[in-house]
Amino acid sequence: MTTDLLAAPSRRSRMAAATPWIGLGIALLLIVAAMLFPLLSGLNVHVRWFPPLHAQWMPRIGPGTPAAIVLALLAARYAVDLAARMRWRTLLIAAFFSALVWMLSLALVDGWAGIATILDTQYEYLRTARAVTDVGALLREYITRIPLDSVGNWPVHIAGHPPGALLFFIVLARLGLGSGLAAGIVVTVVAATTPVAVMLTLRQLGAEAGARKAAPFLVLGPAAIWMSVSADAVFGAIAAWGLCVLAVSATARRASATALWAVLAGLILGYCVMLSYGLPLLGILAVAILILCRRWTPLPWAVGAAVLVVLAFAVSGFAWWEAYPVLVERYWAGVATNRPYLYWIWANLAALAFSAGPLVGAGVAVALRRAEGIRSATRHEAVIVTLALAALLTVLVADLSGMSKAEVERIWLPFVPWLLIGTALLSERWRRWGLGGQLAFAIAVQHLLATGW
Repeated sequence: MTTDLLAAPSRRSRMAAATPWIGLGIALLLIVAAMLFPLLSGLNVHVRWFPPLHAQWMPRIGPGTPAAIVLALLAARYAVDLAARMRWRTLLIAAFFSALVWMLSLALVDGWAGIATILDTQYEYLRTARAVTDVGALLREYITRIPLDSVGNWPVHIAGHPPGALLFFIVLARLGLGSGLAAGIVVTVVAATTPVAVMLTLRQLGAEAGARKAAPFLVLGPAAIWMSVSADAVFGAIAAWGLCVLAVSATARRASATALWAVLAGLILGYCVMLSYGLPLLGILAVAILILCRRWTPLPWAVGAAVLVVLAFAVSGFAWWEAYPVLVERYWAGVATNRPYLYWIWANLAALAFSAGPLVGAGVAVALRRAEGIRSATRHEAVIVTLALAALLTVLVADLSGMSKAEVERIWLPFVPWLLIGTALLSERWRRWGLGGQLAFAIAVQHLLATGW
């Protein structure tokens, strides 16, 4: 009996040590399999030239290369220690500027074109945004121009999103920031606030230690490749701030403060619904925050405010519930019909591993393992596990819907930071070596592949 009692903890410790390796291995296996399967099988998965990414093979170096390499080397050596020791406010400021410099250095591997070109293509928002003169008319005719066979049908990204996304770029254009370069810089600056919002959320929920451990992975990683040139990075930043404000509401002591912050959270998250048809799935993360706080008082206020945003758009001419079925028809009338579901159902996860970095697999695997003991876990651990698994559930629902086949390296950017907080559960040794791996992976991807977003 004594031998059995000693053996059981030993088995558990071996499994605990193996868990991050298993998660990392699965992520890497998905990446390799998603690249090789179309090549070896001859299957056309209908996504540019380097599945599972919307990318092509194009080895190169550029003006941003030295800065990216220097920052990666410095971060690999010092980031974990600095995140643990800095004063909180200093850490937040450093996180913002480090994220900004990291994104810009990677984008500038292609020179200024790395920031300016993609947002100004025919598929994106800017050309239409600059041409809009009547926002009211735009909203009233928005749904009628979604179908592929409609007269003057919208470009792919405008048709594929509610009008809130286009309105963001219309505002930029009217502020004189409507060029590809100016808009790209704005997108990058907004995106750089995402790790700050996520860290503030964790601290508000009582997991400052987790925020510090996850900070280097939230700030520095492959996702930066897509964040400088994708509106989805803006969506992710707005979503992160909405969830942050909800956490403030759920932890407020006074009823009036709870209501006010909840209304603000609802307005922000309601606008997220008008940015992307997939962002109502943020409700999973929102509920996870309320569960962690064991407080449901903010829910009616937040839901009511979110509904008001949706209804305001409906009164102006765009009813979300009428638009979505039309979008589904457009989606299946386009390239989605040719993209095989049985490949993309798992290759999407490989594209996500590219964007989040392979270490996301290790973090999620440990979160899954720790979930069984969450009732006895510390507050820090409970927050990290709950939010990381809520993000995983969000991704799985999006994946199974069949409405995201390919290009999720950018589409799922709003979910990436919430998955990456799982890295806070890794040992210090794992985090030190893992951060170096994430940085090397990002530099390799950016210098070997030309991504479409």
